[in-house]
Amino acid sequence: MPEPAFNKQMLNQFSLTGRVAIVTGATGLLGKKHGEALAEAGASVVVADLNEATAQAFAAQLGDQHLGVALDVTNEASVQAVRDQVLARYGRIDILVNNAAMNEAVENPGMALDLTAFENFPVAQFRASLDVNVTGVFLCSQVFGSVMAQRGKGSIINIASTYGLVGPDQSIYRNDAGEQTFYKTAAYPATKGAVVNFTRFLASYWGHKGVRVNTLTPGGVENNQNETFVRNYSARTVLGRMAQPDEYQGAIVYLASDASSYMTGSNLVVDGGWTAI
Repeated sequence: MPEPAFNKQMLNQFSLTGRVAIVTGATGLLGKKHGEALAEAGASVVVADLNEATAQAFAAQLGDQHLGVALDVTNEASVQAVRDQVLARYGRIDILVNNAAMNEAVENPGMALDLTAFENFPVAQFRASLDVNVTGVFLCSQVFGSVMAQRGKGSIINIASTYGLVGPDQSIYRNDAGEQTFYKTAAYPATKGAVVNFTRFLASYWGHKGVRVNTLTPGGVENNQNETFVRNYSARTVLGRMAQPDEYQGAIVYLASDASSYMTGSNLVVDGGWTAI
């Protein structure tokens, strides 16, 4: 039996065929999944990360139409150089996923308890987080987004976090004996909260230019954390578990595609219900 025509029309709204997508921080855990999703939907993906060899290797895995480039999101000249490379290769920029970020991770053994405590957290590290997580989003949006604004169409997706909406629950970082082993620092919530409101600014600024700007707010992803942390985190969510790395792929394609054509300045929260309670 032939597929109903309206179903084909609806599904075609999710197609990214012929479009060019830049993903920053593209060789990280979620960056790779974002790139895979965009490529599967038909986009040519620019894999942008600090390590050029790693970026090129991942782009090659995606296929010949994709490009791996070195990018330092905190360096204006680096961002401009990538813009020029992309335009020389493809002649257009349609999608930007601002994914690159600094995040003090619980699974990192170097993040000692005394270092992550607010009273001791180094101001240099706070400033570094601001530079990557906020200034980096500003620079990439300014340089790549201006190309979209000139063309009259584009989609910018800023990756935030549940901790950009609510304060960290420090109790989930306690061990089975009830001892605090790690603190989520001030840097990540402060910078991700800034990303959420920067999205609103840019959406209102470029709306008349046809550039849509939205936030994707993911919850925690299971990634080799210790069993106690996974259990503590899972107990705080409505679904009773952490996310798997591929569970944000549908949201990325939706925000990048015409399926979300009337959506801008919004925050799509995909967190297993963490912020619902």
